[in-house]
Amino acid sequence: MNKLLLIILAILLPPIAVFLKAGAGKHLIINIILCLFFYVPGIIHSLYVVTR
Repeated sequence: MNKLLLIILAILLPPIAVFLKAGAGKHLIINIILCLFFYVPGIIHSLYVVTR
């Protein structure tokens, strides 16, 4: 998938970007938990997963 599209998606909808990049695993669960409590750490985590 296009990396630029994933970065934009990581800012707007972090769990979906993590799911598309890493699949349904530990990173997705971590990102959902981060997004539930605080939205900004979820964005940071999704950008980390997408760009690594």
